[in-house]
Amino acid sequence: MRASDGPLSEVYDVALLDLDGVVYRGHRPVPGAAEALAKARAAGQRLAFVTNNASRTPSAVATLLREVGVPADPADVVTSAQAAASLLAERLPAGSAVLVVGGAALRRALHARGLRPVSLAAERPAAVVQGFDPGLDYGLIAEGAKAVLAGALFVGSNGDRTIPGADGRLKPGNGSLLQVIRTATGVDPIVTGKPERPLHRESVERTGAERPLIVGDRLDTDIEGAHKGGADSLLVFTGVTGVREALTARPDHRPTFLAADLGGLLTAHPGVDRAGDAWRCAGWTARRAGDVLDVTGAGDPYDGLRALAAACWRDDAPVGAAALDGPLAVLGLG
Repeated sequence: MRASDGPLSEVYDVALLDLDGVVYRGHRPVPGAAEALAKARAAGQRLAFVTNNASRTPSAVATLLREVGVPADPADVVTSAQAAASLLAERLPAGSAVLVVGGAALRRALHARGLRPVSLAAERPAAVVQGFDPGLDYGLIAEGAKAVLAGALFVGSNGDRTIPGADGRLKPGNGSLLQVIRTATGVDPIVTGKPERPLHRESVERTGAERPLIVGDRLDTDIEGAHKGGADSLLVFTGVTGVREALTARPDHRPTFLAADLGGLLTAHPGVDRAGDAWRCAGWTARRAGDVLDVTGAGDPYDGLRALAAACWRDDAPVGAAALDGPLAVLGLG
């Protein structure tokens, strides 16, 4: 982790924000998110909303953001469908046929980059691109497989194995659906969404960010994507990842900053100092002896969590999950 003497909204010129689990959950706002983002904007930070969801157009995403109290235009939204279309436009001649195993949002992204969406392998597409669509049928998947077997480039908008359902339970995502064509053809897709670099590059180029901050709730997409893109990151605990998962994360899943929610954009983040087997952050001290952890102190419990994270993230000796029970109970974050 890194210290920040000033609020992150003043240190980073652009916040590249994940959506579901960060700004909203389903169609419901995350409490306090809209207010925090309004204050970040008032401080001069630009916002871009970056999503792996290829089934919604930027216009639809912007409409949903406005419904949850966050002013947004389609130009503020960057999707994995757009990243896939950009990659294909770089590799294929203008007007090339691309078989779309997905929905209207993916087709529109291809049109915008001068490519021709098709639905049949008989049209000899130069590429197949697959993105999540809840109405995806077997016939279209089979056409995609035929085209890939005939030599078409195979691209996936994202590799998320699961997506959150309206009932709070996880459902199969595009990464799971990609395995059908992959298994049938033996061809691995080029994936453009988080955590891969194409979507990060698309976001940075579109916003002109000089010092971007990746903000998300998932270790395997948002935070890993920040590592691959060479950017700093803020992990919030309003979505998929809990504190236990963060504390036991592997090195490329460890964020630069931790915060309860998007209010973390508006504050400074104290550093962690080490002295022997003790890690200190503001009013808290975490100690570690082998696989035994304890934390003492007072103040913001997330300062204590930063100290505890530093103690847990010793690469030479990963901490066991059972060792976290006591310290998290002290912090009230168990």
